[in-house]
Amino acid sequence: MTQGDDSSDDRRTVMPGSAFGRTARLAALPVGFAGRATLGVGKRMVGRPAQAVLTDVQRRTADQIFSVLGQLKGGAMKFGQAMSVFEAALPDELAGPYREALTKLQDAAPAMPASTVHGVLENELGEFWRDRFTSFDDTPVAAASIGQVHRAVWADGRDVAVKIQYPGAARALRADLRQIARLSRLFSVLAPGLDVKPLIAELQARVEEELDYSLEAASQAVFAAAYADDPVYLVPGVVAHTERVLVSEWIESTGSLAQVIATGSQEERDLRGEQFARFLIGSPRRSGLLHADPHPGNFRTLADGRLGVVDFGAVAHLEHGFPPAIGTLLRHAIAGDAEAVTQGLRDEGFIRPGVTIEPATIAAYVAPFVEPATVERFSFSRIWLRDQLARVTAPGAEGMGTAMKVNLPPEYLLIHRVWTGAIGVLSQLEATAPFKQILQEELPGFAHDVEQ
Repeated sequence: MTQGDDSSDDRRTVMPGSAFGRTARLAALPVGFAGRATLGVGKRMVGRPAQAVLTDVQRRTADQIFSVLGQLKGGAMKFGQAMSVFEAALPDELAGPYREALTKLQDAAPAMPASTVHGVLENELGEFWRDRFTSFDDTPVAAASIGQVHRAVWADGRDVAVKIQYPGAARALRADLRQIARLSRLFSVLAPGLDVKPLIAELQARVEEELDYSLEAASQAVFAAAYADDPVYLVPGVVAHTERVLVSEWIESTGSLAQVIATGSQEERDLRGEQFARFLIGSPRRSGLLHADPHPGNFRTLADGRLGVVDFGAVAHLEHGFPPAIGTLLRHAIAGDAEAVTQGLRDEGFIRPGVTIEPATIAAYVAPFVEPATVERFSFSRIWLRDQLARVTAPGAEGMGTAMKVNLPPEYLLIHRVWTGAIGVLSQLEATAPFKQILQEELPGFAHDVEQ
């Protein structure tokens, strides 16, 4: 069948469910939670411990939330993927029951029918789209938030990955993110103290970029050129593209970081963790771009030991690499120069004019965050990350009191998202690696006068 052009109003859609149905599913989440909470009160009345009741409510809430997000795709799926990198910050009694569901959000989602796939390809590549391929597999190899990937052979014989956007994705993405923004308080049930509002706002701000595969193709081409013939990383080249179809060279992978998190040996966790960190920290220097979607499904493990990187829909443009102020602030923090750290935060806009905060308080607040850069080899872990989350969300001067006084300047929004997401993935991997050395080699402003 042939799909109509949905660029203007997305009147035709094959996203799962009608617009009303999608909204109804999301709207039902707080209703379901209210029912579970009421049931929890009843259990407390018959003597069940409060923590056990809370855990039960959280577990059931998580099951419903991630089930609905995974089924709906669109903004719901994208939000679920973004949230999944923080799984390591959740308590074991909560993370265990639905860790598998989170991993599924990172790597898979329901697929659209072959007839719809053919319609999109005809719409985007023309009536004789099949002539561009020697073969095309109708069964998708991956399905994510706004599109799915098929394996094919290009007319010149190259194996390719064909990324196809779901018809109606634009409308669904915008609608889902608006609805999720209204429900943001509900998600705090999963991890009290984890504020998802900035994450939702950042996702909303970048909707248009991620919907245009032509922009993604341009970013991917820059990365591919920067990492051409690299012995450690593989970025697939762009073969062809339209606004809704992206054809890339095929990566023959053995899995993704999600599989390493689930079943990898410690040796593999350490290797992949170091590769992952080096790519994210080093790519702005090499390419002028920062890969801004660091969830594990975007990093593919290759049999020859290399790490493949895909999905460049979200990037930060850093023409001169990371701002040197980041490395400088980190260096001052390690040296214990609280005055320099506080002044540097003011200069960069992290502390607004008129806000009073003692250097000693700032030093105590940031010290644990810089710990990975103070030792030759640091071991990230779920316990370490949970301790940091509990510390910064605790009441008092060194916790929430300080966090409320720290501002996040707009130019640091994506950088912050990537770094926090990357720390979540490294903690899931429980990787041990020379992160101090990585920062010295790749982060501007850090190596100068850092004690060896």
